[in-house]
Amino acid sequence: MKAIIFCIIICLMVTVSYSSSSAADNFYLIGPGDVLEISVWNEPDLTKKLAVPPDGVISFPLINPIKVTNLTITALKKVVTQRLSEYIPDATVTVMLLAINSMKAYVIGKVKQAGEYPITMETTVLQILAKAGGLTPFASDGNIKILRQKNKKIINIPFDYGEVEKGKNLEQNILLKPGDVILVP
Repeated sequence: MKAIIFCIIICLMVTVSYSSSSAADNFYLIGPGDVLEISVWNEPDLTKKLAVPPDGVISFPLINPIKVTNLTITALKKVVTQRLSEYIPDATVTVMLLAINSMKAYVIGKVKQAGEYPITMETTVLQILAKAGGLTPFASDGNIKILRQKNKKIINIPFDYGEVEKGKNLEQNILLKPGDVILVP
């Protein structure tokens, strides 16, 4: 009986691990600071760990530089495979995301701990304010702003902490995006 339960637990863990990694492969967009490992099976000279530089362009042996920002892991794998096909037909390319360093948002103003905070694709405004230790007594909780860069423009998204705290206008508690700045006056 214990062996069956153990097998079920192992199967569930493998399933969850596989589904979450494939979800990240399909939805996570590579950004500056992320660390990647690109390898080609049976080609030890074609295994490289790379940190994505601020311009988002990486170099890999045998192929031209690749702009990787805003590509998924799966899309990058396809690009590398296609570009290597001239030199290595039917290359088996693996791309792994070793470290996520581009998923950050910033909290400034009248919070207990202003600073840079790592986020996930599911982090909300309230969650990052909690990471920042909450508001100070002098904060203007009804005038919080989320500053987001969109199409090379900064947009201002209002957030009323007091309303959300009372359970009103909960739609204000939006998901954050990398680079968002939460300004607490």
